[in-house]
Amino acid sequence: MRVLIVEDEPYLAEAVRDGLRLEAIAADIAGDGDSALELLDVNSYDLAVLDRDIPGPSGDEVARRIVASGSGIPILMLTAADRIDDKASGFELGADDYLTKPFELRELVLRLRALDRRRGHARPPVRQLAGLRLDPFRREVFRDGRYVALTRKQFAVLEVLVAAEGGVVGAEELLERAWDAHADPFTNAVRITVSALRKRLGEPWVIATVPGVGYRIETPPASGDARG
Repeated sequence: MRVLIVEDEPYLAEAVRDGLRLEAIAADIAGDGDSALELLDVNSYDLAVLDRDIPGPSGDEVARRIVASGSGIPILMLTAADRIDDKASGFELGADDYLTKPFELRELVLRLRALDRRRGHARPPVRQLAGLRLDPFRREVFRDGRYVALTRKQFAVLEVLVAAEGGVVGAEELLERAWDAHADPFTNAVRITVSALRKRLGEPWVIATVPGVGYRIETPPASGDARG
């Protein structure tokens, strides 16, 4: 899951971003309306956490543009106002949920996961590939029936690779989908995480490196494939 946090209080925005990362949720920060619209234009987000009172185009205007874009990105609005009229106007703008400051990070995470499930209208499907069974909802992984304990980041990387169904996923794409927009493209984070993930899954290695391209899940050849 990738979330855009639109919040002009740096301390709060960074605290939320860091907390979401601990829950394996990639998050980017925009401190004003213009930055938010720029990020929305170049990146793909699953959810937006939007403070109404921000510089530049207001949070209300950003919400209007999200709705008008037809992207279907669910919006969770943050505000210090707790009056029912304020909440009603937020919902009329297109907000899907509302959270009043101050709030507990755990509640925000629960609300975001609920919005993400609603967007898909069902729990994400359990994926099975090459002896792996990955359950995104329960955040569980099994290999050949054996439970494999993974860190949040290892799970996020494996989820992207399994979803590719044997296709090659580049390191840059893994950074974008399992980390966030501020991840250093020259970091060794992907290589280190994949290496640790291989060890957790055990031998024979199920994650293959495609030199100069990326990584993929080793899948058995389809019946009838010609092999030289």
